[in-house]
Amino acid sequence: MARPTIAAGYPRGFLEFAVSRGANRQTLIERSQIRPDDLENQDNRIPLPSYLALLEAGIELCNEPALSLLFGEAVRLPDISIVGLIGQSFGNAEDGRRQMNRYFRLAVDADDGGTADSVELVRDHGDVWIGATSALYVDHPLLTEAAFARSVCGARAMQASMPGFAHLRFPKAMRFTHKEPSYRAEYDRIFAVPLFFETNMNALCVDESFLNLKLPRTNPYLSEVLSARAEALLQDLDSSKSVSSRVESLLIPVLHTGEANVDMIAEKLALSRQTLFRRLKAEGVTFKTVLDELRHRMALHYLNGKHVSVNETAYLVGFSEPAAFSRAFKRWTGSSPRTVRVKHE
Repeated sequence: MARPTIAAGYPRGFLEFAVSRGANRQTLIERSQIRPDDLENQDNRIPLPSYLALLEAGIELCNEPALSLLFGEAVRLPDISIVGLIGQSFGNAEDGRRQMNRYFRLAVDADDGGTADSVELVRDHGDVWIGATSALYVDHPLLTEAAFARSVCGARAMQASMPGFAHLRFPKAMRFTHKEPSYRAEYDRIFAVPLFFETNMNALCVDESFLNLKLPRTNPYLSEVLSARAEALLQDLDSSKSVSSRVESLLIPVLHTGEANVDMIAEKLALSRQTLFRRLKAEGVTFKTVLDELRHRMALHYLNGKHVSVNETAYLVGFSEPAAFSRAFKRWTGSSPRTVRVKHE
């Protein structure tokens, strides 16, 4: 079972922001069930549901539905996450995209075993879109609006100090997967570009030349120190994950082979078969249920949006026979995989 987390700098920053707007600090803490001690180090990990509860409590207590958006406008990424500090050492936008894909989990970790890039480039009818691919941004618009406001306002602040950047309009347009909010006027004020809601991605449209724009060189020693710290934090993050989530992350690359088994995974984790069984049992799961739930989730992912046939999906999730996959799918959902596929054609 995925346990998404967020760097403590985010809730710490939002807590201070909401209090400055009139919210009661103790009420915010009680409503979110975040321990103040956990916020002292901004690299600590906070359960994402607790942060979302904090956002919702702040919105209610401040009587400001746009509070998450305003938080993104007011508080820069370097002030709340090491990812923002590393971002100041990018050589150009493409280098920044690669670095974000490397370190994005230090800001928000979906803990879903995914290996896809968190930031991707999509070229569509001559336009270049920089898209956020994490499902968390589809599921939680409050995260999306804060992240996009922070990105746009931060980039524009940098743009103002760079003559070579000043002529570029950033962004040219924006897309969101969520519905247009009641506070659309604040979106227009902050972004001041064409906005499209209920689209297929959360993304910024940029000029092609923006991707190769040379950014000011920063202190190389500082960049090395930050990168070393970030790598250590990534290692800590991976080692702190639940055994079941680590099993999932190892299963995903070999799922399509149909040969994923407990002995293979135990060996990769440097555990005996019995120790792996025992640790999974302590988390309330078995190897079989972890594998079964992963197949279920991945099957829905392929059938719902990847234009993958039922037979191809069966292969991708590790079934040698489509009939066996169909039986398993009906057990998971009560429907046939073909019914789900037809709904999305």
